[in-house]
Amino acid sequence: MKSIIKKFHGLDLTTGNTIKTIWLLAFPIMMGNLLQTAFNVVDMIWVGRLGPGAIAAVGMSGVVLMVVITLIIGVSTGTQALISRFIGAKKQKEAENVAMQSLIIGLGMSIIMAAIGIFFSRPILKALGANSQILEAGSDYLNIILSGGFMMVYLFLITTIFRATGDTFTPMLIMLGAVALNIILDPLMIFGIGFPRMEVSGAALATVISRGTASLAGLYILFKGHSRVKVHFSKLKMDIRTIIRILKVGFPNCVQMALRSVVGLVLMSIVARYGHYAIAAYGIGLRVFSIVLMPGFALATSAATLVGQNMGAKNLSRAKRCAWQAAGFNILLMGLVGIMFYAFSSNLISVFNNNPNVVQLGSEYLRITSFSYIFVALGLVLGRSLMGAGDTISPMFITLIALLGIQIPLAYILSNNLHIGLNGIWWAILISSIIHGSLTTFWFKLDYWKLKKI
Repeated sequence: MKSIIKKFHGLDLTTGNTIKTIWLLAFPIMMGNLLQTAFNVVDMIWVGRLGPGAIAAVGMSGVVLMVVITLIIGVSTGTQALISRFIGAKKQKEAENVAMQSLIIGLGMSIIMAAIGIFFSRPILKALGANSQILEAGSDYLNIILSGGFMMVYLFLITTIFRATGDTFTPMLIMLGAVALNIILDPLMIFGIGFPRMEVSGAALATVISRGTASLAGLYILFKGHSRVKVHFSKLKMDIRTIIRILKVGFPNCVQMALRSVVGLVLMSIVARYGHYAIAAYGIGLRVFSIVLMPGFALATSAATLVGQNMGAKNLSRAKRCAWQAAGFNILLMGLVGIMFYAFSSNLISVFNNNPNVVQLGSEYLRITSFSYIFVALGLVLGRSLMGAGDTISPMFITLIALLGIQIPLAYILSNNLHIGLNGIWWAILISSIIHGSLTTFWFKLDYWKLKKI
């Protein structure tokens, strides 16, 4: 095990076989994503045994947490772009300073999250329309999660720091430990086995402890120097200039993620006009699609790291080649998935719900949107590659055009004005995805990202 970790620590992403390097980085990320999914699934399985009210409380709290995660993603995007660029340029001290400043930003975010959790959990859930049962359990859950926000923020940032250096194996091991501990603690704390029975609050506390243990392990590795980037307590001081650089690079991605969340809510409101069968079909389709995207996110993250490090090393042709190769692999994967979804759409939907109306509507969603998967593959990998190069503004504007300029207006026009119905919404998703992928590809091919200085 130690030899594998050392191999990742000493991995030079600016030389060698690019295809081998892409998969060497991507595979542990895929495993980490699966573990994160397992983390969430385990929570929901145990909470589900408490009844629908408990599930609703956790689900509504999840809407609030998505906003918080959007902010963390913004900081992590800036962190990854800067560290990978400095590592590629052999500027070790600068990379370590970015890691330290990222952790300082994380501390500030954690304090704010704890304050929100303590003072505003109930008002927030009440504003979202929670009834008395959901309000009681949900506010306790949200209070604990946000009060322990230090754990969530630092686990996210530590993972980003490791991946930016080219080490994707250590974060996978850390997440494996977190999932294993959560599996053990969940039933004990929820149902009071060796602990007081805490129900939904127990699930929150188990999550905080599991993430906290993983975060402490990651911090230990960083501060003890067992990683490619080392941080030191002696250098624990704010560097406002670097903090501003991190936030400046990361803010557009934060806006982009927030935009996607808002558009998702608007689109759901349009779908809701067609009844609960349509909502169920769309919800299932989104869940299936999110699972399919996991390999693509892994390839996109590896591409972003490779682009950043090779730009730092002034090896622009290699940076470009890595991005296109990762995009090519994702096109192949998503293309095959698209064919499978088109052919077996009804079977896939029926796994989640066998109601004939839900199966029919859900299968139509999968069949229509499957034609966009190649463009989704391009948009995901090349978009992340642009961010790895430090160009986070262009992907933000492309997303703005595709979602606000195309998807929402088109969904309304096709489903209402042209009376195509629910399929009009699916066609709007297809068309906007094609435009998003095409615009991202066009912009990447112009090579302006090669001139980006951060």
